Amino acid sequence: MRGSQQLHPRITPPRAPRRKRRGLRAAGVVASAALLLPALSAVPTASADQRPSSDTLQRAFATASAKYRVPTDVLLAVSYLQSRWDTHGGAPSVTGGYGPMHLTDAATALATAPHVVGSLEDPRGDSARPLAAARTVRPALPTPGELPARLRTLGRAAELSHLSPASLRRDPAANVEGGAALLASAQRRLGLPLTGDPADWYAAVASFPSATDAATADVFARDVFDVLHTGERRTTDTGQVVTLTGHPRLTGRTEQVRKLGLTVPPADHVECPESVACEAIPAPYQKLEGADYGNHDVADRPHAPSQKVRFIVIHDTEGSWDTTIKLIKDPTYVSWNYTVRSTDGHIAQHVPTKDVAWHAGNWYMNSTSVGIEHEGFLAQPDSWYTEQMYRTSARLVAYLAEKLDIPLDRQHILGHDNVPGTTPSTIKGMHTDPGPYWDWEHYFDLMDSPLAPTGGLFGGMVTILPDYEDNVVPYTGCVQQGRPCDRHGSGAVRLRTAPRENAPLVKDAGLHPGDGASTNDVNDTGARASTGQQFALADRHGSWTAIWYLGQKAWFKDPWWEPTAVSAWGRVVTPRPGLREVPVYGRAYPERAAYPPGVPVQDVTPLPYKLLAGQAYALGATVPGEYLWAKTFDPAGHRLVRGKDVYYEIQFGHRVAFVKAADVRVRASDR
Repeated sequence: MRGSQQLHPRITPPRAPRRKRRGLRAAGVVASAALLLPALSAVPTASADQRPSSDTLQRAFATASAKYRVPTDVLLAVSYLQSRWDTHGGAPSVTGGYGPMHLTDAATALATAPHVVGSLEDPRGDSARPLAAARTVRPALPTPGELPARLRTLGRAAELSHLSPASLRRDPAANVEGGAALLASAQRRLGLPLTGDPADWYAAVASFPSATDAATADVFARDVFDVLHTGERRTTDTGQVVTLTGHPRLTGRTEQVRKLGLTVPPADHVECPESVACEAIPAPYQKLEGADYGNHDVADRPHAPSQKVRFIVIHDTEGSWDTTIKLIKDPTYVSWNYTVRSTDGHIAQHVPTKDVAWHAGNWYMNSTSVGIEHEGFLAQPDSWYTEQMYRTSARLVAYLAEKLDIPLDRQHILGHDNVPGTTPSTIKGMHTDPGPYWDWEHYFDLMDSPLAPTGGLFGGMVTILPDYEDNVVPYTGCVQQGRPCDRHGSGAVRLRTAPRENAPLVKDAGLHPGDGASTNDVNDTGARASTGQQFALADRHGSWTAIWYLGQKAWFKDPWWEPTAVSAWGRVVTPRPGLREVPVYGRAYPERAAYPPGVPVQDVTPLPYKLLAGQAYALGATVPGEYLWAKTFDPAGHRLVRGKDVYYEIQFGHRVAFVKAADVRVRASDR
């Protein structure tokens, strides 16, 4: 728990920036007998006479700086925290922000965005007490007139710069100029001089995301000044090389935040690190009609009769912050533990980590996890998230992992799209967020837990690790079913039945039963492996690597000159000697004999997959067979059923799964 809110010095975990990650990867490769070589930089597809010079964007920052008398490095640092200097082809972010400066025009973004409503998934995921289907449908997105100031900064920039809104959305140089105009205007409004010293711009920087409280504004400014301290250099999504030289002795004038006149909300009753701005917006625990209640379960994790929190599940909201906050306050809706705002990284906690939120669609996972939603204003899977949101979310996850004793790896830090269905009938309805465009590699870098090689040439496992920006995987269905998505970096690889480009995609018997085939649809997880996931090595052929996946051999392209995986070593499970196949489960429930009188037995229903003899799967958590019986408003009526069966969590497909320990044996991956 935190005490009263203060404007604390920012405490950021050390990180390995992406420009250094390739070096880490290459070092691991050399150590593993040259299993892989460093990835080559992607070559832009346009011809030389069509491409702008690689320093065009750098010069645009200098030009805007001179015109509006904003220090160039301040502009660069603010832009880095918003977009990492990428332009995203003019596509809006998840909160309707455009260009390197993330100037927000959510009204325009709204007008062209498709609206995706929930799915067939029951977020509580307990057949003993299912929720009404209506609870999974999200309300309409807000009208343009309801949008807060933080989602309308592009219009203000147009007024100040006398540039058209269209140019601010599409032209990176104009976008940078619009951002400079906003910062210069804020500096004058605050009565501060337009000096060349970045230290004098602390309050103007703090005002940039239009936060409504001092803590959030201060965290954003401190993060910008952290970038100014360390410096950054990267090649953007359009091949632009942008450099910000570090100023290690620079000290921002933090006292200037008071000039913004913002409130400092109390931070009591929140479980957040001091390096983020966090407030409590409690989800209502309320009795409804009859024995019904919502929208979560009071518990006492990890103390009896509750369970240990073993997983953190990453979601995106597919709705605005304001819509999401309205939903969490509805006792007839569902719940999650935290929401992270995209524009400025602000965090709200809704359900204490000791209690059980209804978020994952799998009751076993709900009762053993914490769910974190990330603001996604547009229902377009290839819209992008801000760097500030990644940073504050990463700090929150690192904090929770330490507090709750959860390993920082992809076996325990899951996407909602990695949560398994509970039974065969629920598989199709499971959610697919945050999807293939979530940058897991960068996320783990920010948690100071970089994904890297852990085994040598004969380690027997691989960690999926494509270079996000260079790994452009074709998808369909982002805007319209069957229609190709815009080109976009991805953290996922596509899996095929043979080592060739024209081979069919591997089949997911649960997602596509009968003769159904996997597709390239952005929401089809049937033939996809994601960054950080580990799989047992099945074969290699030329520039292709095969892994064991959903009971079959699955191939993905993995050339030495542009690797999409690195070597790994760990523990794997295989069928116990004498067994030809082993059932796979979506939850780790106890055996029938463990249930006491008054608690209905929950069937341990296998999923429509088999772990076959001769195959191996990476071992994650070891968990007891448990079922939390929670049907009463008074938690005194809850019962935790714990049996003798022990389960292993495995990386079985894109989603994790569970097998009974009695059915398998555990061995090192290199044996």
